[in-house]
Amino acid sequence: MKATGIVRRIDDLGRVVIPKEIRRTMRIREGDPLEIYTGIGGEVVFKKYSPIGELSEFVGQYAEAIAKNTKFPVVICDRDHCVAAAGISKKEVLERRITSSLEDAMEQRRTVNFEGNKGFEALEGIKREVKVGVPIINAGDVSGAVVLMADETGAEADDSDIKLVTVAADFLGRQME
Repeated sequence: MKATGIVRRIDDLGRVVIPKEIRRTMRIREGDPLEIYTGIGGEVVFKKYSPIGELSEFVGQYAEAIAKNTKFPVVICDRDHCVAAAGISKKEVLERRITSSLEDAMEQRRTVNFEGNKGFEALEGIKREVKVGVPIINAGDVSGAVVLMADETGAEADDSDIKLVTVAADFLGRQME
């Protein structure tokens, strides 16, 4: 763990304020769910909760099926990181942070579909652009996204690829209910 040098007191209702700098750095937004753990040495740890992360094995299998049927690399992300990938090196992409561009698209609850080389990168440090991205919505909240990434051939996503990703995002959203 990394010490921040910031000390906060608990109020009479048991609340503690997480400093703005930490919330910004860790991308913790108002309303985000946090898991609370206790450690052996008396530490209390807050961890961002990812409903998609709870389904990681299932989500990984789903990513494999999508990649096989679309011929595009696939990543499935929660609101912060890549939680599953197929058709691309998993070691390279798993746990990588999503880009602010993908985060903005998810927040706007819009499907992105790029033709040619006009897209943005989905993951920080990965030079592959988004071909199709669909937000995963669970109980009215954005939980993540299913993303088809550009392949080496420069192929374009067709209507069936877009429909498959849309159905996958809808299905994953329903699995978290």
